[in-house]
Amino acid sequence: MAKLIYVTNVSLDGYIEDERGAFDWFPPDDEVFAFTTDLLRSVGTFLYGRRLYETMAVWETNAALAAQSDLTADFARAWQAASKVVYSVTLPSVSTADTRLERRFDPAAVHELKATAGSDLTVGGANLAAQAFKAGLVDECQLFVWPVVVGGGKPGLPTGMRADLELLDERRFRNGVVHLRYRALGQ
Repeated sequence: MAKLIYVTNVSLDGYIEDERGAFDWFPPDDEVFAFTTDLLRSVGTFLYGRRLYETMAVWETNAALAAQSDLTADFARAWQAASKVVYSVTLPSVSTADTRLERRFDPAAVHELKATAGSDLTVGGANLAAQAFKAGLVDECQLFVWPVVVGGGKPGLPTGMRADLELLDERRFRNGVVHLRYRALGQ
């Protein structure tokens, strides 16, 4: 069975967005970017909420991004190679290839997707990830912790529930970012 992996950037105080909804507090870094690309290259399907999908779709719809450097071209190829499932009640349609729009998150359908997938899946977007956590579907949690305190905003991890995790791996980058890879216990 494929794993469902939650991957996200968080501030040191655990937020993915500040109180204004911005996430511009984690500046581009080639080392972190290349590591993230390698991580995504092994993924067969991305599960997204609407906002994160709209943010990421530019890696297919804006060719100028890929043309910026070899690193961005590599990321664009990795992103485009995966299938996408977007969960939204408001998005009228999707703008990228190999992308399916679902109107609601169905834990049974995601479990079936994990059972039949040939490679791992990621879940992105804090609200969607919280639903997957609460349904017991998340097998791994991978956090890129940035050395900044934003003081409030959207939490990167679900609230109102407990999830026990086991640290599997960690990596420190030169810019102070730490990548933490956890296995969800009890899955």
